[in-house]
Amino acid sequence: MNKVILMGNLTRDVEIRDYSNTTVARTGIAVNRPFKNKEVDFFNLVAFNKTAEFLSKYFAKGSKILVEGYLRTSNYEGKDGIKRTATEIIIEQIEFAGAKKDSGNVKRDDFAPPPEYDYPI
Repeated sequence: MNKVILMGNLTRDVEIRDYSNTTVARTGIAVNRPFKNKEVDFFNLVAFNKTAEFLSKYFAKGSKILVEGYLRTSNYEGKDGIKRTATEIIIEQIEFAGAKKDSGNVKRDDFAPPPEYDYPI
């Protein structure tokens, strides 16, 4: 089973791009390690379509977020010709994790959560 659940803060603003029939959002998350006060892990996040639009509309750098998804690893060749591997977390579900005041001027009644499994396989 390939399942990831993380809670942390976004490390950068959400970058959103439209490709023919797919909307893609990318950002990063910083997650504190359990029982280790000063150790932090950083992960890349990717969302598609409605989930991507929801992510870009309601979250920004520093937002506290809970994400559920799966790991995807891909291989590519960099501009320098060196082969590299990238691991990303593909978001299936998003939840607000901060206090209501942390979400800015967004009212919780103003949105509907993204539909489950709205991503390419």
